[in-house]
Amino acid sequence: MEQFVRIELFGIPLTLKAETDAAKAQEVADYLVGEVAKVEQRLGAEPPRVTQNAVLILTALNIINEFFELKRDHQELLDKIFRKTDYIIQRLSESSATSGK
Repeated sequence: MEQFVRIELFGIPLTLKAETDAAKAQEVADYLVGEVAKVEQRLGAEPPRVTQNAVLILTALNIINEFFELKRDHQELLDKIFRKTDYIIQRLSESSATSGK
């Protein structure tokens, strides 16, 4: 069953075919619309030379930056978990070695 997601960008209604669950696709599409709106708001009364393509590129850069920040934070969290796990394993090994004497 084909599923479609509807959004509006720059006053233009768009219908996109959802490759995944329609609700998830709609959430992603709504996020994009929200991020575009943020960029447009930040640009405010910029001269008309700021094209829709420029807005989309700035939006993409903002989303990519957010992605890389999350990716870095995720890696830092994994590193911390691995360090703590290694510490706990080491302590348990030492504890079992001393209790076995």
